[in-house]
Amino acid sequence: MVRTGAFLPLLASAAGFFSQAEAVKTESKILQGNYIVEFNDAADSAEFFNHIESVAETRMTLNHTLFRGASIQFKDLANAEVQASKAAALGSVKRMWPNKVYYLPKDEVVWTGSVGGQSYIHSVKRQLGNDTFSPHVMTQVDKLRAKGITGKGVKIGVIDSGTDYTHPALGGGFGPGYLVSYGTDIVGDDYNGDNTPVPDPDPYDGCGGHGTHVAGIIAAQANELGFTGAAPDVTLGSYRVFGCTGGAANDVLIEAYMQAYEAGSDIITASIGGASGWSEDPWAVAVSRIVDAGVPCTVSAGNDGEFGLFYASTASNGKKVTSIASFDNEVTPLLLIESTFAVDGGTEETFGYALGEPSNWADVSLPLWAPSYDITDPATGCEPYPADTPDLSGYVVLIRRGTCTFVEKATNAAEFGAKYVMFYNNVRTGANAAAVTGVESIEGVGMVTADQGEAWIARLEAGSEVVVSFDDPLTAPVSLTQQRNNITGGYPSTYTTWNPTFEMDIKPQLASPGGMILSTWPVVLGSYAVISGTSMACPLVAGIYALVANVRKTFDPFTIESLLSATANPQLLNDGTATYPVLAPVAQQGAGMVRAYDAAFATTLLSKSSLAFNDTDYFVDTKNFTITNLGDEDVTYELGSVGAAAAYTFSGDIYPDFFPGLELTEEFAIVELSETKITVPAGGEAVISVTVTPPELDGSRLPVYSGYITLNGTNGDSLSLPYNGAVGSLNSVQVLDIGYLSFSTDPQLTPITGNNASFVLPAPGTTTDEDTIPVAVSLLAFGSPQVHYKLVRVGGDNSTDEVLGDIFGSPLTYLSRDQYYLFWDGSMPDGSYAPAGTYKFSIEALHVYGDARDPAQYDVEETIPFTVRYAAQTDRKSG
Repeated sequence: MVRTGAFLPLLASAAGFFSQAEAVKTESKILQGNYIVEFNDAADSAEFFNHIESVAETRMTLNHTLFRGASIQFKDLANAEVQASKAAALGSVKRMWPNKVYYLPKDEVVWTGSVGGQSYIHSVKRQLGNDTFSPHVMTQVDKLRAKGITGKGVKIGVIDSGTDYTHPALGGGFGPGYLVSYGTDIVGDDYNGDNTPVPDPDPYDGCGGHGTHVAGIIAAQANELGFTGAAPDVTLGSYRVFGCTGGAANDVLIEAYMQAYEAGSDIITASIGGASGWSEDPWAVAVSRIVDAGVPCTVSAGNDGEFGLFYASTASNGKKVTSIASFDNEVTPLLLIESTFAVDGGTEETFGYALGEPSNWADVSLPLWAPSYDITDPATGCEPYPADTPDLSGYVVLIRRGTCTFVEKATNAAEFGAKYVMFYNNVRTGANAAAVTGVESIEGVGMVTADQGEAWIARLEAGSEVVVSFDDPLTAPVSLTQQRNNITGGYPSTYTTWNPTFEMDIKPQLASPGGMILSTWPVVLGSYAVISGTSMACPLVAGIYALVANVRKTFDPFTIESLLSATANPQLLNDGTATYPVLAPVAQQGAGMVRAYDAAFATTLLSKSSLAFNDTDYFVDTKNFTITNLGDEDVTYELGSVGAAAAYTFSGDIYPDFFPGLELTEEFAIVELSETKITVPAGGEAVISVTVTPPELDGSRLPVYSGYITLNGTNGDSLSLPYNGAVGSLNSVQVLDIGYLSFSTDPQLTPITGNNASFVLPAPGTTTDEDTIPVAVSLLAFGSPQVHYKLVRVGGDNSTDEVLGDIFGSPLTYLSRDQYYLFWDGSMPDGSYAPAGTYKFSIEALHVYGDARDPAQYDVEETIPFTVRYAAQTDRKSG
């Protein structure tokens, strides 16, 4: 039996063995024995289904104009790869892929309007002015809305966790005539990514929330919190691809996209993904075909910014797919419960707090006590309290948010009897909900802003008594306020994924606000929520596509992307704590913050939305683009360029550096333009040549440089065109960190120590999950287009080793940096079994841009030798 997989064990028991195991992360996994097949265009699929009838079941039929195929599940996992190989050889089969499962991005839920299953949104006191919803102001949506442009007549298909269409702000119903008028549940409530989908015509979301939040960003109607979606007059299609838990597989995502396309969606959006870096994933291939067919598709870039360069997410890394990065909101929406405090028995003053879990604050009135008055210590409350700490049952313990978890801080307080904990934020971006459920004795948790907490600390340090008093959170007044974010607001979010792809394609394309976004939430979960993630940036851009399409009367994917890219506003670099006087790299922000109004009314169109100059090996020093003057008057353009920060991929280790730790430099490429001033007649065109000389940087560390060609026209258009390239050779980058042997029954897949190992394999064709068989494990430090797991017969004293070839399941293709493995039960690609003997695995990872026929293009790791023999059919046992 052969099994494949990609997963994230931190391998604590072998921590010293992996230099940077923490640098590996996965948001996907491979379904065992499950494949997606695409049929040749003119082929009769009956041949295929007749062939697999006795060995596999059809999981999903993907019978669509742009993708004709199916997903299948082989019944016998032990022989799945043998059967798959035979099926792939059929004349009707165009291509087969292992079926992967992807998960929703780990967006940060800052607060929701509920506690203990009950909503506390009631009689909200709004302190927001009219038409000042920050994400709309930041992107010029407010200017389009002021002109009455609302997305009317546009159909947007949303691929997500479904939609709570019962929400008053989302139309209150489902079907023709409602805001959410079409769509379906592709999978059913119980789907988790592994099991077979059970479709349901109702795409209701009552357990996830993600899709409901996305829907509100696009099209929320007027509501008690005073905001609307970007395009409230669009029609939404909701395609549910997630159950209440787990992920969504490639076949489900392809089916949802194809249904949304065939239902007539003008735009399709998805805030889903997983680390990839390659455009060949079947889901990405399917989405690219839809774009080619004329339907724009926006996909979130991912929330993996900490993992540095070259961590592109699928399907946003698909060809022609519009990848969306996140900027932080310039304000933080705060939904705070109102309470009071008094200093030294004086006049009561009002404060607000974010409700946490547990939430039993009703009728509590106690003095504050703080373990430390240091408002800069990141570890306040992280260590056990000293022995002379007073009994804390009569206090509300005030603790600064910091480096350790809320649970750790609450646990230390609870050791001295604390029942109530009030955190205060360590950043000036509002107050978040904190959960410490399960910490014994804690009855109430909340958080106040950094300003409020620090003011209280100053009073306590001066010797004052501060008494805080609470009403029942479910009946207490609630206020919605906006706190300006002067630290990261308006800059690329630190979590937004860094690109480019392993083939140097420029991603992301565009950016919009995704950090601290207020939107709808399932009614049963609180009705509204503030969440941060590229998941929130992506649907806003989808809504903006609808607005721009209203004005320009076209849905052409390239035209709208080009207009939004050219008119976008690149921003300075921000590492989460400080802003630097240099533009953030294109690999992080793409073209920059979209400006919807400027895109809608621009009279200049650029023929390209970006220019990629590749790495040193494949460097193309000159590229062209065309300026088209769509106006009725001649326009003179002044052209120039501005560099963005160059980022080193490596600092000495074979793993890309983390952000914000990666090194950035203000060494820019030299850009020469064929014209620095040119007049383009009305309705005319002009071709501009751009020649780039890369900066003189250390190519061994693979720095990625970037910047923007600038164009300023006498018609008022202010445009830019992003470019990037790399100094050094992607082909020379080491991709394979280590390869080793492990036991299949070891859940951590730790390396087998010693000089050899022995296995008693089950009789051929009888392997089960309980059997202990060899596992070939590889840890990739960089992406590889293919990794081979070969069987080598170990020679004796007078003979040489003999390479027998790939084991079953090998090679794995188009891999990101991650851990991958194959379980081996002795089977070979031709269906035979290797004889008893002594072997080792040779794990060979092809370099980026590598020639698969050249052995020198591979990194190779060999495992320790191991011996195998087979148990007799009547004497099966695990080794």
